[in-house]
Amino acid sequence: MKVIPAIDLLDGKVVRLHKGDYDEATIYNDNPTEEARKFKEAEFNHIHIVDLNGAKEGTFVNLKQIKKIISELDLSVQTGGGIRSYGDAKMLLEQGISNIICSSMAVKSPDDWLNVLEDYGDSAILGMDLKEGKVAYGGWLETLDKSLEGFLAPMIERGLSTILCTDISKDGTLEGPNLELYQQLGKQFPQLHFIASGGVSNANDLNVLEKQDQYGVVVGRAYYEGKLSLEEMLKYHSG
Repeated sequence: MKVIPAIDLLDGKVVRLHKGDYDEATIYNDNPTEEARKFKEAEFNHIHIVDLNGAKEGTFVNLKQIKKIISELDLSVQTGGGIRSYGDAKMLLEQGISNIICSSMAVKSPDDWLNVLEDYGDSAILGMDLKEGKVAYGGWLETLDKSLEGFLAPMIERGLSTILCTDISKDGTLEGPNLELYQQLGKQFPQLHFIASGGVSNANDLNVLEKQDQYGVVVGRAYYEGKLSLEEMLKYHSG
């Protein structure tokens, strides 16, 4: 299982939101590169970065900070937030970002997203945020009235391989991930890799996810609040 440390950026600072609420942001570090260096020194080589300004405003407010992390630390970065078009995706990948995570574009500009999948393959990850069982987008402020099967079918046909799935009700809560959801999704779509996101609270959560044979998991608030050490995260990290 891939354990992926997370950095959420808002106005150039490392923060975490509570259930996606921008008014409930906890600041953990004013220096994103300094934060990312801790993961590098612990021998993580791939991290997850979200541009929260981008997710809400559609502009790459924190790209400068992300590029600095890549150039100074030689880390592989998957990033999302504000990717609205094929041109956005192409630009970010050309900036040295390893994987782009798209959610709103898959809903609002499906043709662009399908073209991204065709042209960039495994570099393109679908960010599927679920709110009460429905796909949420636009900074988690809107939901899509469509079944998961209907939503994912054309993407699978065009080569989708990986989904980063967040249960918004669990994100930033430290209440434990929605284990049943990830297990169900894995059975429903066995051809896809799922990266679990939201709610991880301790090493036991990682243990259970590993036993469920999950492809990957993103860890954020549990690390920042001392519930999980980097050593514990590495214990369950296999690549």
